[in-house]
Formats: sequence, C-alpha cells, structure tokens
Amino acid sequence: MHCTDLSDTPIRSLFIRAAEHAAAYREAMADPIGTPCDYAEALAMFDAPTPERGEAATAVIDDLVATATPGLRAMTGPRFFGWVIGASHPVGVAADFLTSAWGQNAGNHFASPAGAAVETVAARWLLDVLDLPREASVGFVTGATAANYVGLAAARGAVLKRVGWDVNANGLFGAPPIHVAIGDDAHTTAFSALQFLGLGHDRVFRIATDDQGRMRADALARAVDGLNGPMIVVTQAGQLNTGAFDPINEILPIARAHGAWVHVDGAFGLWARANASVSSLAAGYEHADSWATDGHKWLQTPYDCGYAIVRDAEAHRDAMTIAASYLPPVAEGERDPTHFVPELSRRARGFATYAMIRHLGREGIAAMIGRHVALASMIARELATEPGIEVVNEVVLNQIILRFGEGDAGDRLTRETIARIQSDGVIFAGGARWRDRWVMRLSVISAPTTERDARRTIGAIRAAWRQVRGVNDPGAA
Repeated sequence: MHCTDLSDTPIRSLFIRAAEHAAAYREAMADPIGTPCDYAEALAMFDAPTPERGEAATAVIDDLVATATPGLRAMTGPRFFGWVIGASHPVGVAADFLTSAWGQNAGNHFASPAGAAVETVAARWLLDVLDLPREASVGFVTGATAANYVGLAAARGAVLKRVGWDVNANGLFGAPPIHVAIGDDAHTTAFSALQFLGLGHDRVFRIATDDQGRMRADALARAVDGLNGPMIVVTQAGQLNTGAFDPINEILPIARAHGAWVHVDGAFGLWARANASVSSLAAGYEHADSWATDGHKWLQTPYDCGYAIVRDAEAHRDAMTIAASYLPPVAEGERDPTHFVPELSRRARGFATYAMIRHLGREGIAAMIGRHVALASMIARELATEPGIEVVNEVVLNQIILRFGEGDAGDRLTRETIARIQSDGVIFAGGARWRDRWVMRLSVISAPTTERDARRTIGAIRAAWRQVRGVNDPGAA
C-alpha cells in the first residue's frame, strides 16, 4: 500500500490528531508567552531535499507540529501586544477548521449555496453591529489591505464614471487625473492600495497631521482649494500608533464641496462604533462612501478575514465583478460573493465571521472592546507614574506608545528596553519610529487579555526598564 493512500489512516483519526495538537498548543499558550527561535533556525529545521516518496499522514502531521512549534510566536496569547491583531478566538478557529474540511469554493451561489448564504447573513449582521448604511455591500476579503484596495477600486471607477470615463474598459491610459488626498500618517497599506490601482503612492496630496496623527482639516482645505475633477479623500479611523481618529465631521464638508469620494481605513478603529463608551470617536464615519476593516482584529476571527464595505453597491460590483460563460448566472439584485472581491476561487470566509458574531453577540463584542479600552487606559496610567517612562499618545482607544529615557539617549534606552522585554518573554511588545523618535507600541486587542494580564504587563515593563537603567527591583513582574 502506498503511504499516500489515506486508507492507512482513517480521516477521523487524522483530524482528531490535528485537533489535539491544536488544543495542546492553545492550552500551553497562557504562561509564559516565551520567545520563538529565529528565522534561520526555523529554516534549518524545515529545510530538506524534495521528498521522492510520500510519508504516512500522521507522521507528517506530528513532524509538522514538532518542527513548527519552536518558531511560532504567541500571537494568540493574553499578553501579545506587538501588533493590532486579535487572538483568533477558539470559536472562530473551530469554524475555520470546518471551512477547511468542507473545502468549499465560495465563488458563487451554485458552487457553494451555504458559503454564499452565510456571507449574505454575516454581511447584514456586520453592518448592523458597526452601524453602517444597511444598503452597503460587503466583500469578504483577506484583510484590511485587500479591503482598502477594493474600496479604493470602487472609488476610482465611480469618480471617473462621473466625468464620463470607463476605467474598467479603457484603463487609466488617457483618463482624467484623479486627485487623491491622504493623511501624512495613514497606514502604509492605504498607500500600497493606491500603488496597486495605478494611482501612485507618491503623487498623492499628503495632508499634514497633528501630534496624534490626525489629518488636519484646515490643511486638507488648503491642499484641495482650486482643484477640479475626480477626487478621492482617504481618511483613517484609528491611527496605527496612537489610535487617533481623523476629524471626519470637518473633513466631509470639504470633500463633498469638491465632489470627492471619501474612503475610510478603519482596520481596527471602525470597531469603536460597536461600543457606546467609545463610539463617539467614530461618529460621522457612517457618512463616508467606503470602509475597510478587519475581522481578525476586534472580532477575533482567524486570519484571512477582512471586509470591504461600499455604500454604492453598483460601484462595488462594477469594480470587482468577474464574468465568464462557464459561471452560472445570478438573478437580478442577488448578492454573488465574487461581485465584491478580486478573486474567483477563494476560501469561504463567511463561516468564521458568522460563528464569531453568533458566539459573542452585539453585547459580547461591545463588552470586549470596552474591556480592552479600559485595560489600555490602566496600563498607560500606571506606567506614566514610573520615572523615565513617557506615555507619548493620548490613549483614546487601545493603542499605547511609550518612550523610555530622555533626550538623545531616549532612542537607545527605548530600544534596549524593547529588547529586554522580548528576551524576558513575559509579554511581547514591539517598537516603531514616531515623530523621528523610537517608541514602544502596545496594542491591547487580544480576547483572552484580563486585568491580571494587564498588571503583569505593567510589572514586566517596569522591570525591564529598571534593568536597563541599572535600578535594582527584586519585586517587579
């Protein structure tokens, strides 16, 4: 019997074995988060000649777990604050297991009726939870990067259509130029989306921002004064370092006066609309034209789950629809998954979204966001009392940026403190440059994070900083 024949390993046994490995990994995640091996070590462990003969299924899975685990970072743990990413909630992961097992191509209604139907319902729930226009269309994409691309593709087509140019048929060759205004502190993926769409990441009007990274409405007004023709204004709900929100209610009248399409990069910040205590931060964003956000942030879905939301569903379909004679027709007015994403063959992403919204409910989503906001505030407040630690931003949501030391030595001391924290392995935090200074970034957005984890985080940061300063602190962390 050839060992690639699954008859030597029943499917049930194989899947149970994989699930047991997955559960064991998650159960061991809480304490401590540890430090993975580096890339070179991981590569050395995986590296081998191309296999000539197949191996038994269970042996492959067992060896994959043994080889991969030393190089896995604790992104699903309660004290991972390195980037703005959720913890892949077990319910979403379980739904994702099933998505993989079902092996559905969610391209259209005929290919997978369930895959298409679950997206229709999950999209409606998503618009309700985020309180966005109910008539908007939703494309289930890989993440906010792709969501920005889709939203801006719809914007590109719509603003050119208004001046009589069909970009889908004729491309950008000879098209009227599109003026694009974007905040100077926008996320790099928004600039990348503009690049992918042929609008360029350097030919935009980069609008000056304030000390928190918010686009200045007065600077926008000056930049677009006297401009005519197609225009797109890209705004941000939740700056990646500070968590700040562009002043949308001041930006919208300026944009509307110029007939501009307003796009929102709201990868994590748009979820503030789901919690009453912080929803005022995102008030007014419902009046934009398109929005990009992530499920694998505050909804805690696994990766490969983002949402491109467009008020004008026709503009969305015009930008994304893929047609071919072999594809089954869709009834007029029906939602077909491929009408709203740049993919034909793709994962059935709606199942995990549906499962997480059902599991948490509106109240659970709001409560989790509120808890994270409160914990971020507590961490910042406590660390601000430590000599030599500066909380650089206004902590309005879940983002904290810290600076260690003063003056010219601050960059070195901040980087040394980050290195010490990463080496200690109690928490994970990373660094970034903000206003030409090195800072530590903390993103409080993991579902398992509790007040106990927040207090351990405070202690770990204090201990690392005191070690860098050479201050004896036997009781910290």
